[in-house]
Amino acid sequence: MSNSLLTLTPVETVACCAPLTTEPLTDAAADRIAPLMKALADPVRLRLLSLVASHADGEACVCDLNDAFDLSQPTISHHLKVLHDVGLLDRSKRGVWVYYSIRREALADLGSLLGGVVR
Repeated sequence: MSNSLLTLTPVETVACCAPLTTEPLTDAAADRIAPLMKALADPVRLRLLSLVASHADGEACVCDLNDAFDLSQPTISHHLKVLHDVGLLDRSKRGVWVYYSIRREALADLGSLLGGVVR
């Protein structure tokens, strides 16, 4: 029998949590979800997520996104890597290009965590 612990990504943690409006997060869950929220708190990353999600065919490469920002290609790539590392984007390499696509289930899980509108 293995003694390894189950390690969840921030997105997987969000999927396991009840909406914030029904019960408070545990310390451990908050620690795991914070990187996801931190990634989304950056305006460039938030725009990148939106640009990828709304791009034709639901995927985009860095070459498709550079013109939307006054940033270098390596900086755009860094931000895309952060979004990928927390589980918000998937990526696939084709030749010299890396194509990014949104992980819709991750956004759905995040929406569920935030819950409905509190009145």
